[in-house]
Amino acid sequence: MSLPAVFDRLRLPVIASPLFIVSNPTLVIEQCKAGIVGSFPALNARPGPVLEEWLQRIQSELAAHDTAHPDLPAAPFAVNQIVHKSNDRLQHDVEMCVKYKVPIVITSLGARRDVNDAIHSYGGIVLHDVIDQTFARKAIEKGADGLILVCAGAGGHAGKQSPFALVQETREWFDGPIALSGSIATGSAVLAAQAMGADLGYIGSAFIATREANADEAYKRGIVEGAAGDIVYSNLFTGVHGNYLRASIIAAGMDPDNLPESDPTAMNFGSGGNTKAKAWKDIWGSGQGIGAVKEVSSVAEYVQRLRTEYQAAKQRICAG
Repeated sequence: MSLPAVFDRLRLPVIASPLFIVSNPTLVIEQCKAGIVGSFPALNARPGPVLEEWLQRIQSELAAHDTAHPDLPAAPFAVNQIVHKSNDRLQHDVEMCVKYKVPIVITSLGARRDVNDAIHSYGGIVLHDVIDQTFARKAIEKGADGLILVCAGAGGHAGKQSPFALVQETREWFDGPIALSGSIATGSAVLAAQAMGADLGYIGSAFIATREANADEAYKRGIVEGAAGDIVYSNLFTGVHGNYLRASIIAAGMDPDNLPESDPTAMNFGSGGNTKAKAWKDIWGSGQGIGAVKEVSSVAEYVQRLRTEYQAAKQRICAG
């Protein structure tokens, strides 16, 4: 199955994942200008009315870019909605997406037909992130257009399954759009995701180490200096299992090798669970692919590197 027309403007088959706190309009705009899908969580725009300001700015600047560069139009952008009962802004934020006809909406932590119907009402598409087949089938049953398979090694809230297993099993019954998440930080990894059966790579942690990202400089250094062994998988901080930088856990006064389990029924995405440290602000999310990130760069520089690596990987395969 070919990708929906909304992806026709991509110059590289990549979606930049929505990063809580880190993603902002500047980051998204530069991602789209570079030819990949830029995205941000609706909850990053605070208070609620700020979301409309962000949407206006993103659409205005991307339209201006397209006018100035008709030969290199910007890729579409996406807004992430947390579809969970704890999100009391969901209705307002979905209404803003409908008002501004956001081309792609990424839903997380719950699948709702009414949300999908709202996005479909103007021709938008919905991608739902999942960690296993149960959630994947439920998302499609409730009207999602595509899936983001969040595999072992992905940053933030992540699953435990191998991408080989999750992609293979999903492709046995689903022929729609699939983006693959989990330690993807190079152009060759994007190509590998496609070779496994995904359509798009889903990259998050590497964009934390860009100049446009709204991240503490120490956080950016942690990404650049870190490797897979520096990632800790825990549900302590939000009630949902996720991957975090070991150094940030130590800085918060905790032992990363002896973290207690949290109550998964008491999800709280900002409080830090049973700790004083706040998830995402003090405890930094990160995936296992950060060993490939060697420096802080601009979005444009990083995406160009991805594109070069992607083409080189293709040529190696053809030559072989």
